[in-house]
Amino acid sequence: MPEAPIYTLKGATLSFGTNRLFTNVDLFINRGDKISLVGRNGSGKSTLLKVIAGVIEADNAEIFTQPGIRISYMPQEPDFTGFATLRDVVKAGLPQTDENLDYKADILIDKFSIQADAAPGEASGGEKRKAALARALISEPDILLLDEPTNHLDMPSIEKLEEIIAAFRGAVIVISHDRMFLGNVSETMFWLDRGTLRRSNRGFKYFDEWQEQVIDQEIIEQKYLNKKIEEETEWLHKGVTARRRRNMGRLRRLQQLRLERKEQIKRIGSIDLEIAEGDFRSKLVIEAKHIFKSFGSRDIVKDFSVRIIKGNKIGIVGPNGAGKTTLIKLLTRRLEPDSGFVRLGKNLEEAYFDQNRITLDPKKTLWQTLCGKGDHIWVRGQYRHVVAYLKDFLFRPDQAQCPVSALSGGEKNRLMLAVALAQPSNFLVLDEPTNDLDMDTLDLLQEVLDDYAGTVLLVSHDRDFIDRVVTSVIYMPGDGTVYEHAGSYSDLLAKLSARTAVAPVKKQPKPETSRPSVPAAPARTVRLSYNQQRLLEVLPAEIEQLEKTISEISQSLSDPDLYVADPEVFNRLSARLPELQEQKDSKETQWLELQMLKESLDRS
Repeated sequence: MPEAPIYTLKGATLSFGTNRLFTNVDLFINRGDKISLVGRNGSGKSTLLKVIAGVIEADNAEIFTQPGIRISYMPQEPDFTGFATLRDVVKAGLPQTDENLDYKADILIDKFSIQADAAPGEASGGEKRKAALARALISEPDILLLDEPTNHLDMPSIEKLEEIIAAFRGAVIVISHDRMFLGNVSETMFWLDRGTLRRSNRGFKYFDEWQEQVIDQEIIEQKYLNKKIEEETEWLHKGVTARRRRNMGRLRRLQQLRLERKEQIKRIGSIDLEIAEGDFRSKLVIEAKHIFKSFGSRDIVKDFSVRIIKGNKIGIVGPNGAGKTTLIKLLTRRLEPDSGFVRLGKNLEEAYFDQNRITLDPKKTLWQTLCGKGDHIWVRGQYRHVVAYLKDFLFRPDQAQCPVSALSGGEKNRLMLAVALAQPSNFLVLDEPTNDLDMDTLDLLQEVLDDYAGTVLLVSHDRDFIDRVVTSVIYMPGDGTVYEHAGSYSDLLAKLSARTAVAPVKKQPKPETSRPSVPAAPARTVRLSYNQQRLLEVLPAEIEQLEKTISEISQSLSDPDLYVADPEVFNRLSARLPELQEQKDSKETQWLELQMLKESLDRS
C-alpha cells in the first residue's frame, strides 16, 4: 500500500485585489519528492511556495500536514536584519538555541565554504545566498522549499547544492531559472499556468515536451468546441513551438561554430599561422599575448594568450573570486596587465552590459526610455518601430506608454536588455547578464545572441545558458591559470572529471612472479559504434518524414468540417498527433546527442 502524502493542499484560491493568481489548486507532497515548480514570470510560483510554507494564507484552502512534519523555507530575498555574522544567520535555522548543536552549523559552513565571520551587510550576494541555504537545511526538515536558490551562486556552489539535494532524504520543491539545475535535481514537476496547477511525474528535462503537448491539446479542444483561443495561449504555443524549431537549427549551427573555433585555436598555435596571418588580422577583435596580472601576492592571470576573431562567442567561467571580471577588463583594455600586451582590432563598437551599471528612470515610459522623441529606433542596421521592438522583448503593445515604475523585477530586467542591445555594436561584453532573469527572458537573450553577427564576451554561472550560446569557454579555476576549451561547459566539465579520474595513483610494488610474456594489446581507437554511426546517418531522414506526417495531420485537423463529417477520424488523428511529435522530439534529441558525442570523440 503506498504511503500517504506528508502534505496535502486542496482547493487553494488566492487573489490580490482584482488579480487572481490561482484557482482551486490541488497538490500533494510525498516523502522524498524532488519537485520543480515552474511557470511564467508573475504566474504566482513564489506565492504558492509561501502558502505551502505557511507564510501567507490562501483565500480558500484545505491543508493537511502529517503530525511532526517540519517545513523549512528559503525565500527569494532573505532578510538578514539583526544578524552580526553569517554564522549567526546559519545558526538561526536550528529548531532551538542549543550550543550542543553548533557543530551542525560548522558542517554546513564548511560544505558551502561560507565566510562565517563576515557581516551580512558587507558579504557578497553569493555568500548571503549560501548562508540562507545553510539556514534552511540545518534543521533537517521533512519538506524543503527553495525559491531561486541558485541566484548569485557560482558553478561549484550550484554543483554542491545539487549533491546536497540528491542526498537529502526529505521532500524538496524548487523554483529556479537555471534549467540545468532543475533538470539535475527534479523527478516531478508542478506547472503553474494561468491560474491552474498541473503535475507531471517526470523531471524538468521533459518540461518542453510536456508543455507543447498540453498546449497543442488545449488549442484543438478550444478550436473544435467553437471557443475563442485565448490570446495568451496562442502566443505561448507559437513561442514554444517556434523556439523548439529555432533552437534545433541553432544548436546545429553552434556545433559548426565550435569546430571552426577549434580550428582557429589550432592554427594560431601551428606552423600555418603565417599563412593565415592576413585573414586573422582582418578579422581580429582581441589579441592577448603572455599577459600576467597580480593583486598583492595573489596571481589572478598567469601567462595567458588568446586571439578572439570576429563572430566568436566566448564564455568565461570559474568560481566566484577567480578573476573573471578582471580578465574581461584586461581583454577590453580597461585594465593594463603587469606584463604582456593586449591589442584590440580596428573599428570596434563595444556595448557593455552590467545590470549594476544600467539605470532606469522610473518616471519615464518604456517608449521614452528607448527612443525619447519619435517612434522608431535604430537596431542592428535597421529602423524598428518602438512597439515592435518592445514586442521582441515580450512586452504587450499597451505597456509602451506605461511608466517604468509599474514594471515587475523581471520586466525591468527585460527592458535593461532592450536598452543595452539597442546600442550600435559589433562587440558585446556581458558581465553576469543572467542573474535574476526568468526563463522567458533567458530564452529571449539566447535568441538575440544566436542571431548577433558580432563578437560576444560573456561571464555567467548559468551552465545551460553557456552551453547553448558560446563557441568556446575560457576556464579560470582560481589559481591564476587560464585556458580555453573549444566547446561547451558540460564538455569541459566531463574532460576535467575524466582527468581527475585517471590521475595516476602510486602503488606499492608487488613481488615479481615469473609469468610467460604476453604481447601488449594494441591501443583501441575510441569512436562511435556501427549502430551509433548508422543512426547518425538515418535519423535526419526519419525526422524529416515525421515532420511531413505531422504537417499533413495538422492540415487535416485544421478542416473545420472534419469533426462533423467523421468524428472517429478526427479523434484518431488528434490522439496520433502528440505521439508523432513525441517521436520527432525523441529522435531529434537522439541525433543531437550522437552528433555531440561524435564531435567530443573527434576532439579527444
